Order: sequence, then C-alpha cells, then structure tokens
Amino acid sequence: MAPQLRKLFLAASVALGVTSIYLLWLIGPLVSSTHDAIYHWSESPLELFVPPILDFCAFWLLVTLLLLLARGRLRVAVWCGLIGFVPWLELKNWAYLTNKYPAHWLSLGLFGIGLCAFLLPLALWRPAFEEKFKAVEGFASTLFVFSAVSGTVMLGQYAWFGWKARSLNAELPLHHAVVGPAAQAGRPRVIWILFDELSYEQVYEHRFPGLRLPSFDALAAQATVFTQTIPAGIFTGDVLPSLMTGEPVDATRASSDGKELFLHNPDSKTWQRFNEHDTVFQDALNLDYSTAIAGWYNPYCRILPDVLDRCFWTFSFSAQNTMLPRATLATNLIRPLMFFARSGLGYRFASLFLELSEMKEVHAKQHIFDYVTLSDAADRILDDQSVGFTLLHLPVPHPDGIYDRTTDKFVLGHSTYVDNLALTDKLLGHIRSKLEQSGQWDASTIVVMADHSWRTQLLWMATPDWTKEEQIASHDGGFDDRPAYIVKLPDQRTGARIDAPFAALNTRRLLDALLSQRIRSKEDLSAWAKQTKIAR
Repeated sequence: MAPQLRKLFLAASVALGVTSIYLLWLIGPLVSSTHDAIYHWSESPLELFVPPILDFCAFWLLVTLLLLLARGRLRVAVWCGLIGFVPWLELKNWAYLTNKYPAHWLSLGLFGIGLCAFLLPLALWRPAFEEKFKAVEGFASTLFVFSAVSGTVMLGQYAWFGWKARSLNAELPLHHAVVGPAAQAGRPRVIWILFDELSYEQVYEHRFPGLRLPSFDALAAQATVFTQTIPAGIFTGDVLPSLMTGEPVDATRASSDGKELFLHNPDSKTWQRFNEHDTVFQDALNLDYSTAIAGWYNPYCRILPDVLDRCFWTFSFSAQNTMLPRATLATNLIRPLMFFARSGLGYRFASLFLELSEMKEVHAKQHIFDYVTLSDAADRILDDQSVGFTLLHLPVPHPDGIYDRTTDKFVLGHSTYVDNLALTDKLLGHIRSKLEQSGQWDASTIVVMADHSWRTQLLWMATPDWTKEEQIASHDGGFDDRPAYIVKLPDQRTGARIDAPFAALNTRRLLDALLSQRIRSKEDLSAWAKQTKIAR
C-alpha cells in the first residue's frame, strides 16, 4: 500500500474509532436492545435515522482531516484533546444510554480535564517531548482502531435497524366492528380516561392552597373515589400494558422494527410478547362493543390494530438522541451541537444561553402540541356514539408546566405541576360538557384514573425546572404514590369512597365487570372491590 494511502487509511480508521466513542450517545439509542427510541417515535423514520448518520459522517470526516492536516503543536493538542475528552464522553454515553445521570460536578470536572488536555500542549509543548508523544500517539491509535471495529459493527446494525423500521408508522388496517352502536344495544358506553401523572393526594387530599378544581369536585360528588390505590408501576411504558393485560410488568422492550412489544413479568421473571388479544380491548370486542383509543406516548395504533376500530396516538417529544419529530433536517442536524453545549457547560450554566431557544420553549411546544392534538382526537371519538369502549390517555398534568392558571393560557415557561392540575380540571370539564350536551354523561360509565402519581423526589426534584411552588405543593418533595382513581356509574347521583387498598393492576378486571354490567351500582362496586385481591 502506498505511504499516502496507508496514512489516509490509518487516519480514517482512528477517526472512526474516535467518532464511535464520541457519538455513541447519538447512534446508540437506535441500536439499543430495547429499541425504545424507535418504539416511541411517532413520525417518519427518516427523521429519526438520517440526521444522526449525517452528523456521524460529518464528524468522522472532520476528525480525519484534523489528523491528516494538523502539524506541530496543533497536532499534539488535537491528539491530547481527543484522548483527554474520552472519560467525559464515556460518562455521557453511560448517562444517556442508562438514564442514570451523574452529579454535575463530575461531568464538569471531566470536561475540564479534556479541555486542559487540549489547551496545555498549545502553551507548554517542547520539542523534547516528541519521543514520548509518538509513543502515546501509537498506543492511542491502536486503541482507537479497535474502537473502529466495534464502530463498524454498530454502523451495520444502524443500517439494518433503519431498514427494518422503514415502515414504522405506516397506517395499519384496524378492526372493523360489525355490531351497531352500544346505545342501540341498551348498554352504557364505558369511557376510560387516563390523565398522565395525576396524584390523588394533590387533587383530593392536600390540594395546593388557592387551587380550584371544580370539575374534579363535581365528579367526586357523584362518583366513587378510591382513596388508597396501589399503583401498577411508576413508568407509563410499563403501566399501560400492565393495566390492559392485568399482569404485572416491570420492564419493556420492543422489536427492532418498533412494531412488537415484549413485557417482563416480575413474578415469573420471564419475557413475554405483548398479545393484543389478551387485553381488555379484546374483552370488549368479545362483548360486542366497538373500541377506540386516543392516546399519548405509547404507540397504541401499532400494538393494538386488530382490537381497535378507531385509533390515534401522538408523542412529540425528542428521542433519546435529541431528534425532534416534525422538525426540519437542518434542525435535527444542529440539535446534537446543542446537546454538546448543554453537556459540556453543564445543564444549569448552558440554560442561560439555551433555555428559551432550545430547552424550555421547544419542550413546551411539544407538550402543547400533544395536548391540543389529543384533545381534538378525544372530541371526535366522544362525538361518535357508535364507539362503546374508549380509552383517552391524555398528557396532563404530567410535567413540565404548559399552562398559566391565572391567565388561562398556554405558556412556554414559568408554569408548574399545579398549573397543569388546573389545566387537567379544565379538560375534564370540557369532556363532561361535551358528553352532557349529547345526553351521554349520566348514561355512561366513566373511569378517571392515572397511570402513576406525581413523581416528585423520584424524578422531578432533580431537574432545573423544579419550582418553589412545587416544593410547597409536594411538602418539600414528599412522594405520595397513590394515583387518582374514580369511577362514575350510569345514573349515579351521589358520591362514595372506597378507603380499602385497591391495586390498579385489577383495572382490566374492573373494566370487564363494567362492560358486562356485573357492576351496576356504587354498592356493587364497593362489594366487588372488597372481594378483589390486592395484587402488587
């Protein structure tokens, strides 16, 4: 091999190894064994796969040119910088791929070491160091070339998974009901409303001073409120499959094409394929109900097509590798640079520059889009009285805040979980008003619940957006794990409470009893709940 060609090949190989280490956080989520980023992606797979690989190739080319063209002390600085930043990048890779974030001081400290490794040779380099530098360069080159081998494998996986996910969100044929409207059969509609992260304590027990929730108060006055609900989990991705199947779930993973879901059962310690025909929606079809979902986060239309007559889902939040749904190619090419600034400078310091343009504003717009889109989809389903069994999974009061309860307007910042509670109450009032106008509220069975409670110290207290108001509302960050759980039966006029522990894992059994009309009164409900075992 000619010397120049050999030099080019070596530089490209080393650069590939460097790029594979530096940008693992960008490529890794799309080759992860859980395939979480692919599974929750709601738009074209091209938007998810193309920008990261273009960034990867651009960085690979840049490093290759630096290694080829840098001379003298600049070459030394480049090599020392590439080596010095590896510990910091490995920390970031670990954090992003495991969702376990280290202390800011550790991240900043390692970033500082990498920066010093780059800058000090520019100031302190002496020709006498040349021999030692060549030894370090040779050793590092060998390690980076080995990394290039794994990088090549990773790129092969990336291409394969991208090909398999090419039809990720193509519209699937749904089930088609062959029965008439539930109302014509003389049965009440069963409307299952799930407000994401709705806390029983915050709504009914220790409400924030001055917060008015008239719709939840009115609901409690004519429904049965479960005061000691045991959650099925703390993560939406685990909880919803658990509620639908009635089986415990403590972890999930998807197939590489994003179309199949696998559930881990903590009791049997086994993985099982999610079976849409072993869910409450198949139970409803067996009872000749038509079915519909308007939902958030989980790709319901992808995992339940055979048991749904109508379906809509959305999730507009950034993927793990920072890609934005419905964004331009240029935007998603630039977003990794924003991540670099946020990671290198530290979240809090970088937010001084990026808060409105990149962090808060973009995140709030995503959340508002999902709220508005799902509210409209829910309206369309509620207007269709032929739908006998409906799930509405709505993205509030899940943080971050997107609403100002004092002005009754959406906002892109300075909002809290308490504000989102007020927005949730407003949405519940809208749903009730729509059903009352069509004469369906009193006649329908309404189940209002949450997937999990407000995850204060488990999640939100560690974020920069945690506010004094939320600190007060949560009683200094205390975590109450009880999700809201309320059942209004047809023509129920008075409220009731069930104070005994009730496992949300029994939701499928409860919905089956409601669909088959084995529960017709609040007394029936109370007796049924008392006889139901407390599953964990």
